[in-house]
Amino acid sequence: MSEDWSWILWTMLGVVLVIAEVFTPGFVLLWFGVGALAAALASFLGAGLAAQFILFIAVSTALTALSRTIFVNYFSGRDGAAGLKSGADALPGQVGTVVGSSQGALNEGAVKVFGSVWTAYPAEGEQPLEAGDRVVVESLRGASIYVRRAGALPEWRVSDLPEGDQRRDS
Repeated sequence: MSEDWSWILWTMLGVVLVIAEVFTPGFVLLWFGVGALAAALASFLGAGLAAQFILFIAVSTALTALSRTIFVNYFSGRDGAAGLKSGADALPGQVGTVVGSSQGALNEGAVKVFGSVWTAYPAEGEQPLEAGDRVVVESLRGASIYVRRAGALPEWRVSDLPEGDQRRDS
């Protein structure tokens, strides 16, 4: 096949790779598809076969490297953005329920947050924990959390409580 028609082959390869990206989880084929389309443009403008391959490899590699760097920075939060928090890092600010009332001199209790039960202590200035109280995680120290009582229940939750329940303002 003559080199004059190579832009059609590059275009077909680019389109196939971009479509294949839809069916793969890696987010890599898209950049090779864009590289193939760049090579198709170079071929259409009269660049030689060697220049087309060099452009294909350079564009594909550069876009793959840049996207990986951007994604890693975005999802790990290294660029100063909030990023995604998981595990214990996501606890501060979350609402939990006291499942074990305070005991002992340190007022140690148990709070369920995200389906896990944590050893909990009332934050400075807070009263001992009572089973059923809603609390907000203030901080995490080691394997223990320090909590403050959450504000009053929203009106839509108060109507769901059984008659005479005392948690309306806790």
